[in-house]
Amino acid sequence: MSVENRPWVEKYRPRSLNDVVNQNAIIKRLKQFIIDESMPHLIFAGPAGTGKTTSALAMVRDLYGKKMSLNNTYLELNASDARGIDVIRTYIKDFAKAIPPIDVPFKILILDEADNMTAPAQQALRRTMEKYTKNCRMILICNYSNKIIPPIQSRCVVFRFSPLNKDDIKNRIKLIASKEELNLAANGLNALVDVSRGDCRRAINYLQSCGTISKKIDQEIVFRVAGEVPPDKIKIILQNALEGQLQLSIKLLNELIKDYGISGRNIIRDIHREIYDLNISENLKIELSKLLAEFEYRLSQGGTEEIQLQSLLAKIVLLQNSE
Repeated sequence: MSVENRPWVEKYRPRSLNDVVNQNAIIKRLKQFIIDESMPHLIFAGPAGTGKTTSALAMVRDLYGKKMSLNNTYLELNASDARGIDVIRTYIKDFAKAIPPIDVPFKILILDEADNMTAPAQQALRRTMEKYTKNCRMILICNYSNKIIPPIQSRCVVFRFSPLNKDDIKNRIKLIASKEELNLAANGLNALVDVSRGDCRRAINYLQSCGTISKKIDQEIVFRVAGEVPPDKIKIILQNALEGQLQLSIKLLNELIKDYGISGRNIIRDIHREIYDLNISENLKIELSKLLAEFEYRLSQGGTEEIQLQSLLAKIVLLQNSE
């Protein structure tokens, strides 16, 4: 393994737009902005780990090249830390109104997690965006664009980043595993993709965590590091409950909790993910979904996990018997 102690997410972060995984339509538009040396204010919206911040930094790097200089040609702020109105009126305003270097068309301000900004701060930002557009263009990055006030949205072009598909994440993971000289089993790769749920950053972090445990990464290691249960174990518990074997399903559930140490709400989430793949009637799937929602609510209100989970299995047994 590399002697570098940087997180792999940073070590293997794409440096150029050409290296960004997927998001082809968005990358094509961003490249055109670089060619034209002109761009409007932008909003990058979408789930975590889909390449929003990476694309923004890659765009800055491709646009400025060697002229890229923090506080001079670009500024990156995390709005969840610096989100008050005072920061907008001082720090951001000072950066925006300063004239860019002679050989730079405009400066870029990257505001990460902009949906965490307070409403007054967003109102102040709107005025700064209007007044200093000639000097500075802004890229606002957020998970939910609806949390950005409409006046700011109307001043920006919104790019919506979609979750990465399984093949994209697999290719990225295989590339990193080969560079780090890890032996990645096929079931380990599939498990990493499953637990990442479209978040490439999460998949890479799990890969690094697994790599600290063993050079050979298989499904078992991945699920233990991620704190998740292999789907086949959840299916066995469900199938036994649906067949009316309450005692056996409770025994298997207790063993699962002992082995993996996961919470009751996580178990309910895992069961929910599996019920739609079961070979049962649609009506039974509907009733199971309603049961899971009810018991998830009970746990959120402070119900005892052991009692509630065993009661859930008992209800599933009764559900099948009533069919």
